Amino acid sequence: MGQPILFLVAMGFGFGPIYQKAGGGNYIQFLAPGIIAMSILFTAMFFGMEVIWDRQFGFLKETLVAPVSRFWIMLGRTLGGATISFLQGIVVLVISLVIGFRPDWWLMPVAFVFMFLIALMFTAFGTAIGSVLTDAHAFPLIMNFIIMPVFFLSGALFPLDGIPAGIKLIIQINPLYYGVEGIRSALSFGMHWGMIGDGGILAAVAFLMLVLGSYLFSKIQV
Repeated sequence: MGQPILFLVAMGFGFGPIYQKAGGGNYIQFLAPGIIAMSILFTAMFFGMEVIWDRQFGFLKETLVAPVSRFWIMLGRTLGGATISFLQGIVVLVISLVIGFRPDWWLMPVAFVFMFLIALMFTAFGTAIGSVLTDAHAFPLIMNFIIMPVFFLSGALFPLDGIPAGIKLIIQINPLYYGVEGIRSALSFGMHWGMIGDGGILAAVAFLMLVLGSYLFSKIQV
């Protein structure tokens, strides 16, 4: 929880006056949805490490002998990790309210849908990575190599107006961008038709991550 609070306080109040002078309005209103998505991303991705630890300590072998398919085991683990990540996002949302974020309450359920889709997508992706790796020390290195570009190139910290076309293209390829935009639209700027596209892309990528994670989990050798 320290990192989201640091981003909200240091960047929110540090860059707030600059953002306001540039005509962007209240920076906390822009920043908070991105930090909520960040907290979900970090928590969800690192759930893949549990697969490695369970394999090393023998717990995974005991789980896999259960009379159910590996798909259902993977799905259960993914839903559990996604739920915890989603709840952490809600905690960060509450902290944002204390700091000064003022959401549109009537679209809060829509924001919750986007938050859960982010949690589901990256928990499944973390599980896929954890199913391939066997070294617990390598997992954090690879995750940080993936997480930091995904977060910083998601539009969570800065608007896309005026940035180079190449960077903007990379951001629009990033699936987290659509989650951040969906949360931001629901909480800060009201509903627009783009939210349907954002939700559709996010749901499609989450489904693909579930398929990939279940396939790689089914190939685990214990």
